[in-house]
Amino acid sequence: MKNLYLLTLLLSTLPVFAQNGIDYTGYGSADQIVTDFMNAQAVPGLSIAVSRDGKIKYSKSFGEIDTDNHIATQPYNLFRIASVSKPITAIAIMKMIEEGRFNLTDKVFGASGILKDHPQVSTYAYTDTRIDDITVQNLLEHTAGWDRGQDCFPNPTTPYPYYFSGCDPINAPLHVTEKYGATNPITEELYIRFLLENGLDHAPGTQYAYSNIGYLVLGEIIEQYSGMTYEAYLQTQIMQPLGIYDMEMGKNLPQNFNERESLYYGFGGYTNLSVYGTGQQVPWEYGGMNIEAMDAHGGWIATARDLVKLLNAVDGFSTSPDILSTSSIQTMITPSTATPGYAKGWSVSPYHSNWWHSGGVPGTASYLVRTSGGFNFAIILNTRNDGSANFWTKLDALGFNVINAIFNWPNIDLGAFPKVNATAYAIQPESSTSVTVNWDNGDGGERLVVVRESTDEKAYPLDGTDYAASTIFKSGDAIGTDNYVVYNGSGSTVTIQGLDASKNYKIRVIEYNKNTVTDGHALYLLGGNVEEEFNTSGLSATPQEKEIFSMYPVPAHTDLNIQLLESDAKYEITSINGQLVKQGKLVQGKNTISIAGLPTGVFLIKVSTTAYQSIKKVIVQ
Repeated sequence: MKNLYLLTLLLSTLPVFAQNGIDYTGYGSADQIVTDFMNAQAVPGLSIAVSRDGKIKYSKSFGEIDTDNHIATQPYNLFRIASVSKPITAIAIMKMIEEGRFNLTDKVFGASGILKDHPQVSTYAYTDTRIDDITVQNLLEHTAGWDRGQDCFPNPTTPYPYYFSGCDPINAPLHVTEKYGATNPITEELYIRFLLENGLDHAPGTQYAYSNIGYLVLGEIIEQYSGMTYEAYLQTQIMQPLGIYDMEMGKNLPQNFNERESLYYGFGGYTNLSVYGTGQQVPWEYGGMNIEAMDAHGGWIATARDLVKLLNAVDGFSTSPDILSTSSIQTMITPSTATPGYAKGWSVSPYHSNWWHSGGVPGTASYLVRTSGGFNFAIILNTRNDGSANFWTKLDALGFNVINAIFNWPNIDLGAFPKVNATAYAIQPESSTSVTVNWDNGDGGERLVVVRESTDEKAYPLDGTDYAASTIFKSGDAIGTDNYVVYNGSGSTVTIQGLDASKNYKIRVIEYNKNTVTDGHALYLLGGNVEEEFNTSGLSATPQEKEIFSMYPVPAHTDLNIQLLESDAKYEITSINGQLVKQGKLVQGKNTISIAGLPTGVFLIKVSTTAYQSIKKVIVQ
């Protein structure tokens, strides 16, 4: 489905399809405003979510995420969000400051800087001594002293046959790897090295100059103080407790995309040399830029509704709990002395008390906005109309126009999804045509079990839609094409019948809430759950479930002891949304795993041999 060489849109007759999402009387005018914007700006797909007083009231998606195969956009689709990643990084930095790990005024580089022990950054030999004066606050406020508007590349910018103006190495990764004789694709650390050794354009703290690399440095600080990857820290310490599972690092190529991620559409058919160093000219959207080395400044993908859930947790309104203190939020949105329009990870309007950030790279555009009137909204597109003079002006106004078009807001929270998905599937064959499946429940009020033949396309339940189940395969309701509901209830086991011994199947357990808070609509938690493959003889894609280890202590603090009952095995520790945080090998008998670097919380450990596997919960205190 995901074609690497999807190129330019025809701007003239782009069809825009009907909206998707839970609908209410009075939403029609808002829907039309979005549709008119998409038609005027040649946008193939768009997702928008609006909250009022801490509750998501409007969550809609329009158009298509795949125009070749006419796959409609749904609120559960993820998009690249580009520089809307920066406020996410700022939230994490403010949380760490609040926890006392470092201060805004702490120096970052040099012998006494935060990164003095960083295995790579600490080794870079820069000559501009002003770099030692850069603080955490300078990085957050884009006043560290780098100015991407100042030219620093040769002409041509080898190995590119053309010239890159300015001095943002994000645009010319192959030039940086060539300079240092490094392998492709480029890493975040090499980008940082390039600007460190290039020196500063301004003294730290004196001038505002937007800097992607400054935010990459902030990502390194997060990793240094958490002992985790940037992504794992954000997911386990900030997003997971909020029930946010549809935010992760993006990938360059469609074959590696999240299963619900949109395709991206560029204007003009522009290409760039592949970041993999193949010498091929490829679309900017698919390998012409290295999304995978943009993490803290522009690497996230997300749903619009999960972005709003995150914003609701730092908006300073009393209508929903915040994860930062009032003073931390106020510090975060206080403008820099260098410019009144930018604070720490947020554009700000002191006159209207609005905070926001926009994001854009070839193939996507995004907005995340906190308004003074109690509304928050996120808008994400799968294109950036570089051919339109008023594109950004119209996109900036779109969310406000939607809000102004709705007069009666329903009593609902479209963000009230479960926070924990079902885990630890155990599949036991019963006969040549049936299996029994057991699982550990998440925290949803109820759950669906969906089964498909392995060769069939996966599909997902739609919010607001109820599904009838049957334990006889293909007798329950179908989701999409050939994904059948075999269980719908509050239990943790089902025996599935009517299977074919010659075929493989895939199964997924999906938690959902349907209550007064959701106004009687089913809201399905799709992020953070996995499919397991099986046949009537047992698991086919993974080893058979079997109790092959014990562990202690429970809860664990600094060490986890594993008593392995089988021959040599491997282990993986993941967060409950599937983020790998630690892995290694085990030998038969006693093994001790250090977990000193893991934060408090609930994790999963999977121990597997070639024949068997066992999964258990690990509580770290």
